[in-house]
Amino acid sequence: MNRALLLVDIQNDYFPGGKMELCQMEQAADKARDLLGEFRNREYPIFHVRHVSKNKGATFFLPDTMGAKIHQKVDPKPGEVVIEKHFPNSFRDTSLLDLLKAGKTGELLICGAMTHMCIDATTRAAFDLGFQCVVVDDACATRDLIFRGLEVSAANVHAAFMSALSSVYAKGLTAREAVTVLGT
Repeated sequence: MNRALLLVDIQNDYFPGGKMELCQMEQAADKARDLLGEFRNREYPIFHVRHVSKNKGATFFLPDTMGAKIHQKVDPKPGEVVIEKHFPNSFRDTSLLDLLKAGKTGELLICGAMTHMCIDATTRAAFDLGFQCVVVDDACATRDLIFRGLEVSAANVHAAFMSALSSVYAKGLTAREAVTVLGT
């Protein structure tokens, strides 16, 4: 079965100084960079997904801004596919599904941001489309949330979404575990 790496929204606005800073984004990007290096060394398919906000009132990932650019830690090399999306689900109104089918991809390793939004939406959609999914949990990041006055830490948001995804939709692995799987 062919496998591919899907790097979702590892963009400048999520890093310190960006317009939507996430908790632990630097560390998640370091893990994603390590995984990206392994995929490059093995010449496995790599797909960078980049969100560009087109909604009126959007405050981050605005078109033609530095914040919407892919972060230098995982900067695409020539020949690596970059998918532009406008919704949390990386498959919605993009060419991603067609490209994965053309490459006879059966397994996706998914990482990036935000855990509770685009990683969740993309992983569930990939599963529904028939892909075997692996979410590389330490290569994903999110932020603190508030629900009905209850503050939920980023660590708890991340754990809740990873536990939900790994119950049915995906296998959850660390970057180190994922690299081991690549060797099999």
